[in-house]
Amino acid sequence: MGDDSEWMKLPVDQKCEHKLWKARLSGYEEALKIFQKIKDEKSPEWSKFLGLIKKFVTDSNAVVQLKGLEAALVYVENAHVAGKTTGEVVSGVVSKVFNQPKAKAKELGMEICLMYIEIEKGEAVQEELLKGLDNKNPKIVVACIETLRKALSEFGSKIILLKPIIKVLPKLFESREKAVRDEAKLIAVEIYRWIRDALRPPLQNINPVQLKELEEEWVKLPTGAPRPARFLRSQQELEAKLEQQQSAGGDAEGGGDDGDEVPQIDAYELLEAVEILSKLPKDFYDKIEAKKWQERKEALEAVEVLVKNPKLEAGDYADLVKALKKVVGKDTNVMLVALAAKCLTGLAVGLRKKFGQYAGHVVPTILEKFKEKKPQVVQALQEAIDAIFLTTTLQNISEDVLAVMDNKNPTIKQQTSLFIARSFRHCTASTLPKSLLKPFCAALLKHINDSAPEVRDAAFEALGTALKVVGEKAVNPFLADVDKLKLDKIKECSEKVELVHGKKAGLAADKKDFKPVPGRAAASGAAGDKDTKDASAPKPGPLKKAPAAKPGGPPKKGKPAAQGGTGGTGTKSKKAVETKEMVEPELSIEVCEEKASAVLPATCIQLLDSSNWKERLACMEEFQKAVELMDRTEMPCQALVRMLAKKPGWKETNFQVMQMKLHIVALIAQKGNFSKTSAQIVLDGLVDKIGDVKCGNNAKEAMTAIAEACVLPWTAEQVMSMAFSQKNPKNQSETLNWLSNAIKEFGFSGLNVKAFISNVKTALAATNPAVRTSAITLLGVMYLYVGPSLRMFFEDEKPALLSQIDAEFEKMQGQNPPAPTRGISKHSTSGTDEGEDGDEPDDGGSDAVDLLPRTEISDKITSELVSKIGDKNWKIRKEGLDEVAAIINEAKFIQPNIGELPTALKGRLNDSNKILVQQTLTILQQLAVAMGPNIKQHVKNLGIPVITVLGDSKNNVRSAALATVNAWAEQTGMKEWLEGEDLSEELKKENPFLRQELLGWLAEKLPTLRSTPTDLILCVPQLYSCLEDRNGDVRKKAQDALPFFMMHLGYEKMAKATGKLKPTSKDQVLAMLEKAKANMPAKPTAPAKATSRPVGGSAPAKFQPASAPAEDSVSGTLDSKPDPKKAKALGVSSKTKTAQGKKVPSKTSLKEDDDKSGPIFIVVPNGKEQRMKDEKGLKVLKWNFTTPRDEYIEQLKTQMSSCVAKWLQDEMFHSDFQHHNKALAVMVDHLESEKEGVIGCLDLILKWVTLRFFDTNTSVLMKTLEYLKLLFTLLSDEEYHLTENEASSFIPYLILKVGEPKDVIRKDVRAILNRMCLVYPASKMFPFIMEGTKSKNSKQRAECLEELGCLVESYGMNVCQPTPGKALKEIAIHIGDRDNAVRNAALNTIVTVYNVHGDQVFKLIGTLSEKDMSMLEERIKRSAKRPSAAPVKQVEEKPQRTQSISSNSNMLRKGPAEDMASKLKIMYRTYRIQARSMSGHPEAAQMVRREFQLDLDEIENDSGTVRCEMPELVQHKLDDIFEPVLIPEPKIRAVSPHFDDMHSNTASTINFIISQVASGDINTSIQALTQIDEVLRQEDKAEAMSGHIDQFLIATFMQLRLIYNTHMADEKLEKDEIIKLYSCIIGNMISLFQIESLAREASTGVLKDLMHGLITLMLDSRIEDLEEGQQVVRSVNLLVVKVLEKSDQTNILSALLVLLQDSLLATASSPKFSELVMKCLWRMVRLLPDTINSINLDRILLDIHIFMKVFPKEKLKQCKSEFPIRTLKTLLHTLCKLKGPKILDHLTMIDNKNESELEAHLCRMMKHSMDQTGSKSDKETEKGASRIDEKSSKAKVNDFLAEIFKKIGSKENTKEGLAELYEYKKKYSDADIEPFLKNSSQFFQSYVERGLRVIEMEREGKGRLPTSAGISPQMEVPCVPTTTSTASSLGNTNGEEVGPSVYLERLKILRQRCGLDNTKQDDRPPLTSLLSKPAVPTVASSTDMLHSKLSQLRESREQHQHSDLDSNQTRSSGATTTSSSTANIDDLKKRLERIKSSRK
Repeated sequence: MGDDSEWMKLPVDQKCEHKLWKARLSGYEEALKIFQKIKDEKSPEWSKFLGLIKKFVTDSNAVVQLKGLEAALVYVENAHVAGKTTGEVVSGVVSKVFNQPKAKAKELGMEICLMYIEIEKGEAVQEELLKGLDNKNPKIVVACIETLRKALSEFGSKIILLKPIIKVLPKLFESREKAVRDEAKLIAVEIYRWIRDALRPPLQNINPVQLKELEEEWVKLPTGAPRPARFLRSQQELEAKLEQQQSAGGDAEGGGDDGDEVPQIDAYELLEAVEILSKLPKDFYDKIEAKKWQERKEALEAVEVLVKNPKLEAGDYADLVKALKKVVGKDTNVMLVALAAKCLTGLAVGLRKKFGQYAGHVVPTILEKFKEKKPQVVQALQEAIDAIFLTTTLQNISEDVLAVMDNKNPTIKQQTSLFIARSFRHCTASTLPKSLLKPFCAALLKHINDSAPEVRDAAFEALGTALKVVGEKAVNPFLADVDKLKLDKIKECSEKVELVHGKKAGLAADKKDFKPVPGRAAASGAAGDKDTKDASAPKPGPLKKAPAAKPGGPPKKGKPAAQGGTGGTGTKSKKAVETKEMVEPELSIEVCEEKASAVLPATCIQLLDSSNWKERLACMEEFQKAVELMDRTEMPCQALVRMLAKKPGWKETNFQVMQMKLHIVALIAQKGNFSKTSAQIVLDGLVDKIGDVKCGNNAKEAMTAIAEACVLPWTAEQVMSMAFSQKNPKNQSETLNWLSNAIKEFGFSGLNVKAFISNVKTALAATNPAVRTSAITLLGVMYLYVGPSLRMFFEDEKPALLSQIDAEFEKMQGQNPPAPTRGISKHSTSGTDEGEDGDEPDDGGSDAVDLLPRTEISDKITSELVSKIGDKNWKIRKEGLDEVAAIINEAKFIQPNIGELPTALKGRLNDSNKILVQQTLTILQQLAVAMGPNIKQHVKNLGIPVITVLGDSKNNVRSAALATVNAWAEQTGMKEWLEGEDLSEELKKENPFLRQELLGWLAEKLPTLRSTPTDLILCVPQLYSCLEDRNGDVRKKAQDALPFFMMHLGYEKMAKATGKLKPTSKDQVLAMLEKAKANMPAKPTAPAKATSRPVGGSAPAKFQPASAPAEDSVSGTLDSKPDPKKAKALGVSSKTKTAQGKKVPSKTSLKEDDDKSGPIFIVVPNGKEQRMKDEKGLKVLKWNFTTPRDEYIEQLKTQMSSCVAKWLQDEMFHSDFQHHNKALAVMVDHLESEKEGVIGCLDLILKWVTLRFFDTNTSVLMKTLEYLKLLFTLLSDEEYHLTENEASSFIPYLILKVGEPKDVIRKDVRAILNRMCLVYPASKMFPFIMEGTKSKNSKQRAECLEELGCLVESYGMNVCQPTPGKALKEIAIHIGDRDNAVRNAALNTIVTVYNVHGDQVFKLIGTLSEKDMSMLEERIKRSAKRPSAAPVKQVEEKPQRTQSISSNSNMLRKGPAEDMASKLKIMYRTYRIQARSMSGHPEAAQMVRREFQLDLDEIENDSGTVRCEMPELVQHKLDDIFEPVLIPEPKIRAVSPHFDDMHSNTASTINFIISQVASGDINTSIQALTQIDEVLRQEDKAEAMSGHIDQFLIATFMQLRLIYNTHMADEKLEKDEIIKLYSCIIGNMISLFQIESLAREASTGVLKDLMHGLITLMLDSRIEDLEEGQQVVRSVNLLVVKVLEKSDQTNILSALLVLLQDSLLATASSPKFSELVMKCLWRMVRLLPDTINSINLDRILLDIHIFMKVFPKEKLKQCKSEFPIRTLKTLLHTLCKLKGPKILDHLTMIDNKNESELEAHLCRMMKHSMDQTGSKSDKETEKGASRIDEKSSKAKVNDFLAEIFKKIGSKENTKEGLAELYEYKKKYSDADIEPFLKNSSQFFQSYVERGLRVIEMEREGKGRLPTSAGISPQMEVPCVPTTTSTASSLGNTNGEEVGPSVYLERLKILRQRCGLDNTKQDDRPPLTSLLSKPAVPTVASSTDMLHSKLSQLRESREQHQHSDLDSNQTRSSGATTTSSSTANIDDLKKRLERIKSSRK
């Protein structure tokens, strides 16, 4: 017993798996008890046993198994999760239970199967049971059949799919085992019980004895409809309801049920299709043409036998039909005619819809053959044409039928009318729209007056049938002229007619829910049996559907359908009500009062006209309450509105009462049966109030309610006429506004455009602008519906108005009209009349175009005109054509009847005079526009002849013909052109021009079509002959068209068509077909609007009534028209069956809940790796195809089954696109929550997505791309890297989509490609995209080339694979592409490379043709001219790329050198753009536009990878940026001794090392810094760094930023590494700033950024936390001091001022930062006494001026800290102290000094210091002048100046006075003349200033040489001996501005002195522009320097060609020191010359 005790301790689930049977038995018993106890079906307990249930049922021990089965049954019954076990458990039951000898076991097994069916798992159970039927063990087979039978008998044929069972029945009847045969018999009886005779055809071939037995059994069955005895879980309520009814004895529901059940199975569906074409006798086609009638008869009899098969396989029956048609039409032996007709009948019945394509050819022939009198022939023909009718739609054959109606033979007329009558019976109101009814009625009305009585009777019958089908309302307009007798006859016939659809309610339901395929009997059963009139035929399906719809839709719709039995159809009864109400009689006021008093409180009526407004208001409130409570049927609308209109009526003066009144009108219209009579009573008042400010809105609401009650077209017409009969413009404009809105809400159908246009014209001519504006808005709304044709009515308006209208139309362009939200419910029935052929996507637009007023011009096409057109003299012919053109032009829109014009014009198309041919073509284009879609009827007689003209030898005639054909096709659609044999006949003509033009046209049009007529196949033989045409162009066009033919016809048909070719041709053509198959595009999908259609989609979406529940419409349409695509997918029929159940919606939702808990992706360890191994080892197919074949899809399914939830997989591989959308939605939802799962299955997800790329449905594609965007964002966040396998099986397919015609999709794909670069190296992406450029799709080529450009731009040349040279050569090939977009893209890409790599590009590209090269050069030039456009675009388009990538990214780089270099290049580019864009606008420079800001953080964060976007500049306040000045170079120059040898080798090395300093890799950076340090420490080598200082500092502060932003934040990095890097950087800098000559080279911008970096570092709290952090901060302190002392003082001061300004402006900047900047400034102030002479004061003062402009005093005082204002004051004070009054002379660079706060401030300071110390400055400034006594100085000066000003003021001594003042100012430059000028007038002040300037110019001009050059204040020209060491200011010494001519003069002298030529100034900007701005580069960013280098590179070449400077001349040793920017420029020039001379 020891063992026992062991297992007894185990938990239940372990016992169940134990080796010992006892243990298992005990386990199962306990489990059973547990299962019975659990009350909650969702309890987690159930999940524990999920994996064990299969073991329960398959236990090897029979006793234990029994117990297991019991437990399993309870589990399945109660567990929420049981459904997941269906497959395995049922297969276990089948294999291990059904073979058990114990009956109990078998019984339990069956119970379990049935229980699974009950919990909604029917399909899975049935699948397993059907598999069991193939088992070798007969016991199992019998048990499976028995289970299926039991299931069918209990659950009914809705749940158990009969088709698969019926398929295997014959096989079961043949079984050797009697038990199996008996069981088969029982199930056959059971099936018969459910579907009756539909079972006979499939079983017709079984053993006759068995069949007889079956028949006997079948007879015994009760006739009542069977009802399921057991229900699914979701139908349990239904069961309860049934029981109640049975107990109440009511069988109503039961009676109705058969309507639900019976038509489900159509016998046709159950049959196997038979292939008969191959079985035709070999000599059939010869025999059928034989002369002996017996041979022909033999051939026909052979066919007759074959077509008796009830279901035929689809194939190409064209030849067979042609042969039979010929016999019917031409054979003289009537017996054979009848036989051929029977064959056609058999074909039509066997092929059903698939025969539709041949119907058009056969119908006319049969109708014409009705001239035969023999009854058997007539009967055969009748049967044939009836059978054919069921395969097509009335619409499709209407033209042929109408053509025969005019035949003279009375028998033909009679039979045609009878055929029409029979056809009508199969129609419904929706498939017999007015447009179709009209021509038929017109033709039949002719027949009712025919002389032959049989013709008249037939016509009466046809009209009677039409009347019965669509109701009187629709037919009456056509019968207006028929006399009463005949009308009665028609009505009498109508009453006798029995419609195919059984009860009338069926019709109503049909209209409501179904939208059946036009012309198709909606009941598939009826069509199947053909014998529908037979009384035993079951009532077809739609009957039951209307009540089923009740819960879904508003009761309004349910009612009429339900009452249908009483008076005609439901819809008819509804319409009858409407018509009755439309003509509601006008009631007298007394009657109204009486009716109103019956429903309104008495007080209410009394107070209506009270004089007290409050009483009236109270009365209105009561009125409103009463209306709200009234019932629709009892509401006397007319009486109520009459009461409201009673005095004071609409003249009510109190607005509150008025508002209530209007609101009540709206209520009555909404709630009551509101008639037009009632509407007319109130509309006038409403229009009157619509313009009222307070009541207008209520008036509009009331109008809208009325429009909903009385239809918009009528209401709108009334309202418009009322509004425009008034004078009030406000009312008119508001009415128009209301109408604009109403059209949007109600849609446009039914509106009378003509009436509106006259009103709109009146409004446009109104004087009030509001009315005009409203009218234009209304036109805009109408344009949405009517389209461009609307404009034609307004072409004669004034140009100004017309331009406004055009602008409004422009706004509406491309928008879709909104779906109507109102007025749908009531008018959906009448709406359906409009819906023409459902296959064509019908937009509202086409209806609207039909509403345009069309002119009848047939009367103008006189016989004289026609004879003119056909005259012998060409001039007269031309006159005739001119007249026609004039007639059409004048009429604008014309009716389709144009008399004999078509024949006349057709003659002119082959006129010998080509000018007339062209004119005719132009007329035909006009005609197409004027006639609109009605031009369809002229396609055959006029359109096809135009195609013949395509064969003309003259090019211009051909292009005119092509334009005409296109204009026609735009109006008609392609269907008319492709139908029939016309096109194939045209292609037969061996005219190369015709062939190539026509094929080209087809290649253009076919890809845009969703479906084509089957006649397209007729063109294929001709297409094949074109593929082998002698003419190369024809061959090429044929090859281009091939994929599009295949897209519509399919590869199989095309391949089959090669059968008739010669063997050699056949092989060639088949090879081409294979090739085309690879490039075959997907068919275009339905427009997005169509998604609201039912799946089978016959009715246009706009007429789908809101109430139709999706399920019903789906099943209805699917049943009535099996979609060939879907039929392929197994199990689709099963879906449609279940979809018919009433409760289906709840069932499916329950099923979803049941399955969908839990993760959707299951993580399988190493699953992905294993899959990759399999693919590598070729165990599975490699994911590589042109279109996905079934084996790929199956393989993916299998791979997914292990790691994707089953239900999701079902959705993903469903045949219906909507399920794909669901799957995508679920995947999006689970993206975040199941990251691991997504990454684990990524390869499979991406493969599945590639399958979706081949779908034709746009909505799936959009959703897929949406998902991909999210997916790649997630992957980049997770730092995932795509594997090669994933990339290669996904990227090529994604790239296919980049060529999609829709912009949205292309945009998305590009976005995804951008994001891909974050998870897959750009260099590896490159080859994929490169491959994409080889596509045939030009859009794809262009987009791929653009993408390549983006890659190069973002990642540099390293991405180009295999080598840049090869890649660029391939790209350059596309410059010669025939497509403009591709050419542009290729050029742009190469220009991008040029921008990054300069002239090297030309080397890489290699040789190009001259044309291509010139295009490229032109483009490069252009791109240089307008660079500002490019960067902006980049920023917008590729924001994703700026994301940084973490350092472990696997992007491969060739080395950090290029890295940095490309970064710097991008910075140069940006700066160059900036400089250009700013040069013209000094003010603009204040704010740098965002696009042009350099974001250095962004650049540095790319650790190790260069992904440079337009970098964002840190926003500096720049005063000005402009083109660097080209400073003429003196001939004499000194060259540094090291320069020659250094430049050739060292410079490039230094560049390289510096670029490494900014590397993202710490070690690389440290190595570079060490190398530079070595150079700096050795004095003799340090000079080599000269010229590289700025570059080095930029690299350094970039590295500082990188550390600050990235390295410090990176936890993985050792902090010691960072400290080491910091100490290297700081050490290097200290070494640098000890060498003064180098330190001075640093420019302002660079110093500013450097200081920013250093101060940020000092404030970094993270540093202080590190061990050696304090040491770093101390070193930085020391370094800052060095920088302040050693760098160029002007530059550093300027930099600090700008930095302070920025830090105060930046909100994010910390106060400490500003504080430290100010401390640096104080340090500088302390240094000023020593450095004042080396500072360029003008520049510093300019900076201070800018600072004060940004921070005026008030603003500074608001600062939290007082330091900024104190710092500024201290600085200015020190400068004043050191320079004295002279400081005012240094304001030259400030543009308008008068406005400058600085000048005033300095003046104040000067005064203040003078007050205190007298004129101290005199001592310093006046070297030899006599001193003025300190005390009396002020007084004396004042007296002296007063004297001078007196002189200036007097007329005589003005000049003398001015001269004295000039002298005085020269002598005492610090004297202040301000007080004297201040008191005088503005005129006097400017007079004095001007005078002084004139004197100065005269004196200067006379020769006194200036002390310095006037170009750059800080540049000294060494050749001119000067007395001062600092440069004097631009202006004169007193700070006045001087005219440019002075400087021009000076410059000439200087140039001559320096030996420069004075003529060559063309490269320089005009001097005036230079002088008007400060000539020094103000503080730009650090890119300032870099920019000047680049521009110098370009310009220096030209410069050096002008001046042949000898670089070896030495420079005089007395060269003075120069300021940094000059030094840089000089330096660069030296280097460039060095390069040039070394090259020579």
